[in-house]
Amino acid sequence: MDLIQQWCMASADKVALTSPDVTYSWQELDKQVSQLVEQLKEQGVIKGHIIAVISKNDLEAVLLYLASLRVGALCALMPPQPITAINQKLDIIQAQFVWLSNATDTFGANAFDTNALDIPRLSITLADTNTNPKHLAVNVATKHIDLDQYASIVFTSGSTGVPKAVVHAIKHHLASAQGITQSFLFGAQDAWLLSLPIYHVSGLSIIWRWLAKGAKLVIGCGDLQSDIQQVTHASLVPVQLQRLLDSGQPIPLKRVLLGGSHIPLSLTERASEQGIECWLGYGMTETASTVIAKQVDGSPSAGALLPFRKIKLQDGRIYVAGETLASGYLHHGKLTPLVTDDQPWFDTKDLGQCYQQAGKPDEYIILGRADNQFISGGENIHCEEIEAVLIRHPSIKQAFIIPVEDKQYGQRPVAFIDTTEKLDPSAYQAYLLKHLDKFKCPDAYYRLPDSLMNTGIKVSRADLKNYYRQLNRA
Repeated sequence: MDLIQQWCMASADKVALTSPDVTYSWQELDKQVSQLVEQLKEQGVIKGHIIAVISKNDLEAVLLYLASLRVGALCALMPPQPITAINQKLDIIQAQFVWLSNATDTFGANAFDTNALDIPRLSITLADTNTNPKHLAVNVATKHIDLDQYASIVFTSGSTGVPKAVVHAIKHHLASAQGITQSFLFGAQDAWLLSLPIYHVSGLSIIWRWLAKGAKLVIGCGDLQSDIQQVTHASLVPVQLQRLLDSGQPIPLKRVLLGGSHIPLSLTERASEQGIECWLGYGMTETASTVIAKQVDGSPSAGALLPFRKIKLQDGRIYVAGETLASGYLHHGKLTPLVTDDQPWFDTKDLGQCYQQAGKPDEYIILGRADNQFISGGENIHCEEIEAVLIRHPSIKQAFIIPVEDKQYGQRPVAFIDTTEKLDPSAYQAYLLKHLDKFKCPDAYYRLPDSLMNTGIKVSRADLKNYYRQLNRA
């Protein structure tokens, strides 16, 4: 028995999933998944196979993922990318099959010749769930969820630019889901919008929270203004929440989990006035998403430890462990564990501090990536510290800092700004000087190029550095 079958037995007629084109009850979803299981088996998919799923948040991609879980096959979730990037990942995971959504022809600059892929391509067809002679009733007395079954491959961006294939089991995703929903209060009566890409752990974790609680999953049409009307919970980046609030329309959200960049307190205060709880957290692909979280309160911390996780600070560096930690990194058929008996803690390569308040659990301040710290004239500078101040400027939506070579100081910070207004470096400098030492203020400001805001979740600093080099060669 899997989780869909479990909810089918308990609440067969309850709405489980909606998309712009279809609504499934748990029973209808169970039938649809069973039909897709038969299609996968007919094409040669068996337990242990790896399927590269190249898609955005299509209904078919979600259903294929659920069917693969039932077969025991392992989906590697990947965004539409140029063929060189796709082939790099296919080589890492050694997939037996690939599936591309029907929307691949509309990916613009990311389009590629699917004939260039040299592994079998799967096809699936969604069927009428009202008639399904092959569908069998679930025997709950003899079938159990295999918690150790591998459940996903999600790629990290990799600090060196080489992606890592992170493998999680069902038990890791469920521990992550149960831990966050205990605090974030998400239950069977609620609905969560699949607002982030499932090829990121932040998007995939939405599916597991839905499955863990037997709630409703909403796959929207892509218009956030209308999609948000159908849900009680959402995972958003701050700019998405800002646009919703700016629209002036009623927002039925109970809670929103914010991530992806620094969060202005003024934004969350506006949301609170409409009855929306704003939460923030800290996590990573290797921990099946969130490790610490809290309701935004204006303090500098990113939250307290969630259930089923462990965290410690050692020499200012953050280490994590617990029941959400991935099985390991997959490379050419070999799974390398993240931790060992001799080294049971995973090094996040992030820097942090403990934040203590009387009568409350310890919280943690995230200073940023260790590799985003650099030395300028003998002083340590954290990119994220400067970004956190810049993002509070009223005309700045996003800000990113990169270090660049400097003959006098070794390295100096420069800023990339996302704003609809004309760049105003003198105003930015004056604002920063109210909060930061002068040596931390950027030497130059550039507009953040649209081409690098690809997923809406995060911008690659490596890409920004390449872009900066191209600008200064021109």
